[in-house]
Amino acid sequence: MLGRVLLSRGINAHRICKNVTFYINESASPVSRCQTKASEDHTPLMLILPWLGSRPQAVAKYCEIYFRTGFDVLVVESEVQDFLWPRWGLDKGKWLLELLQSERFVSRPLLVHAFSIGGYTFAQLLVHVSQDTQKYQALTQRIKGQVYDSLVVGSVDTMTIGLSKTVFPNWERLVKQVSQLYFGMFRRQTVDYYNKGFNVFLNNPITAPALFFFCENDALSDPQAMKELIDHWQKRGMDITAKKWEDSTHAGHLKRHQQEYLTTLHMFLHSLHFSPLKAKM
Repeated sequence: MLGRVLLSRGINAHRICKNVTFYINESASPVSRCQTKASEDHTPLMLILPWLGSRPQAVAKYCEIYFRTGFDVLVVESEVQDFLWPRWGLDKGKWLLELLQSERFVSRPLLVHAFSIGGYTFAQLLVHVSQDTQKYQALTQRIKGQVYDSLVVGSVDTMTIGLSKTVFPNWERLVKQVSQLYFGMFRRQTVDYYNKGFNVFLNNPITAPALFFFCENDALSDPQAMKELIDHWQKRGMDITAKKWEDSTHAGHLKRHQQEYLTTLHMFLHSLHFSPLKAKM
């Protein structure tokens, strides 16, 4: 679906597997695309991890920002089963880790833009990295920046609210009750894994500069937990930029606050020496 939105704009889509698509930005830098394979291998890659239930047209708007900046884009969609049974999520994280180290991507500078539960998917990748930081040192050094939009952080109640609102909005109350029962019955297989993943994320082995977008009225993301996470990373010496709104929409900040969002994102990319073109959305 996303490929159909983007292909007409000079983008070649390569579906790697279900929910994973690689978009080659043929039109962004035609000169470099005509050079050697080695130069192509160093084209920066943006890893986009969308929110659950994201529409292709919505994800395409973010892809367009990065196409204008000269990036190729790898979109990896999260699945609800990976969240409900974290062992599957860990398998997904391991697979993504291996993909980013495959011949196609191994030499590319990387940036990460994770939305909502997409941050959970990235945290599962980090669990594997944290178990052998020496082995994955080359990968972590290739990651030049991190962007987190509407990161789902907080208690299990926060996660169940997020699940019910995102996946089953018409059955929100029932799904919340069933989810709470489920997490209670399978705590060792779920909650314990979430806590481990969050602790790894809190002590992120990737120390590249990070940008956070969040708001005060997000039921899926505890703003106090967000502030504590940001403060912890700053105390570790990480370069952090945070953009907070009093009133906004979960994973919808670009739509609600377009100019502020784009300005903040462009300044962040510029600080990483990726100079974006003026985006017209």
